[in-house]
Amino acid sequence: MVLSYGTYFGLGWIKNIAGSASGWVVGVLLVGVYGALLKYCATFPDLPEDQDLEDMPPTGEIVKGGLYYILPVVVLIWCLMVERLSPGLSAFWASMLMIFILLTHKVLKAHFRGEGALRKYFNHSRNDFTEALIAGARNMVGIGLATATAGIIVGAVSLTGVGQVLAGFVEVLSGGNLILMLFFTGVISLILGMGLPTTANYIVVSSLMVPVITLLGAQNGLVIELIAVHLFVFYFGIMADVTPPVGLASFAAAAVSGGDPIKTGVKAFGYSLRMIILPFIFIFYPELLMIGISGPVHFLLVVVTAVVGILCFAAFTQGYFLTRNKLWETAILGFVAFTLLAPGFWIDRIVSPWQDRPLTELRQQVEQTPDGGLLQLILIRHDFDGQEVHSTSSVNLGSKAPFLDRMKVIGLERFTPDGHAEASFGGPLDNPELDERLRVVGLKIPAEQPSAKWMYIPAIFLLIFVFLRQKKRLREEDILKNRVLLNE
Repeated sequence: MVLSYGTYFGLGWIKNIAGSASGWVVGVLLVGVYGALLKYCATFPDLPEDQDLEDMPPTGEIVKGGLYYILPVVVLIWCLMVERLSPGLSAFWASMLMIFILLTHKVLKAHFRGEGALRKYFNHSRNDFTEALIAGARNMVGIGLATATAGIIVGAVSLTGVGQVLAGFVEVLSGGNLILMLFFTGVISLILGMGLPTTANYIVVSSLMVPVITLLGAQNGLVIELIAVHLFVFYFGIMADVTPPVGLASFAAAAVSGGDPIKTGVKAFGYSLRMIILPFIFIFYPELLMIGISGPVHFLLVVVTAVVGILCFAAFTQGYFLTRNKLWETAILGFVAFTLLAPGFWIDRIVSPWQDRPLTELRQQVEQTPDGGLLQLILIRHDFDGQEVHSTSSVNLGSKAPFLDRMKVIGLERFTPDGHAEASFGGPLDNPELDERLRVVGLKIPAEQPSAKWMYIPAIFLLIFVFLRQKKRLREEDILKNRVLLNE
């Protein structure tokens, strides 16, 4: 795995050849590459410190004049992916190279340009380094306070058991509605992800919120891919990095731009809402995660429809496509985005995905269902107040096996011919709020449906219609502007 990551980034061959001495080899290569890049970059003029941002030179010249600044990123990737160092130690070595560049680049550039007065440039670099340390310390004050505040919140959640209460709160507040449950789960993941680094963020949100989604999804007859659930909560946890009032990424960006951290966070959160549909796509459109892809053509179709759908959703949320949308155009773009990203929703409304079968066929259906096949079981259970609870659970039967073995796979033990059974502890049907004893009262099997891809046709036609309407409106606006200019 180490070599595969390194090879992907073009660096693994050094580790393979030099072994334990690869660090020294990379160091020598870095010095050589740094010198070569500096000699090349010295051919481009430096920007003055009082450069007017409204009168900047071409972007290409600016990039070519500072190519050597990418070397710390190379070191960071090498340490993380090849040397497999900790994130903190990897950042340390990248920072050390950045300090070395900061102290030497002006002197070496002056040398390559033949300007002389190298001591003057070294003093400038030393002053830059001192000012960078001061600015970094000042910027870390706000980030440190935000992190400390978030640590208090997260510590209270983890140590007092509030997290479990939050999970139960989602179940009660959503009332079993999957969309509401996903929405509230996303909000709580935002709260739990405040101020946490990536790894800790994933551990917290996945341990608290993933079981809630999988359980409620199964009770509502929806089989949700586990990787999709993990990516869903992780996405919202990471969104906390730009969400006020504890958006650490917003604080870092504000430190660079000199702006207000809270205003920066509000703006960043508004921009991130343009892609908030992505985690929901993971749940309802698992093909985007390479699940159930049948071949290259299918993969290409998934990618194209996902890209077009997300672009339509962005146009829907910002009210602008080729030009500013009219209200009905915004509504059509929202419909097109939803159809392209969840085409099965409309097919399910037209033809039910499940077919009722008599309970007497349960043994036959369980034994005959192919590997990885699905069934729906209608269950009656009791809560601890004695109230009956009806639920529909979609179950994956796994590999072909005898009847009782497959029933254990889906989490049912001590099954009797009259449908009585017990939910196994920790199994797919286990619910700590309900009695483990239950009764199977209904059976559904997958029904034949038309392909959901047929829904792409009306969606594409509607998109083309909006495109042509706005294109025509743009031409009319251009003609009107030209007439006004002629009259002036």
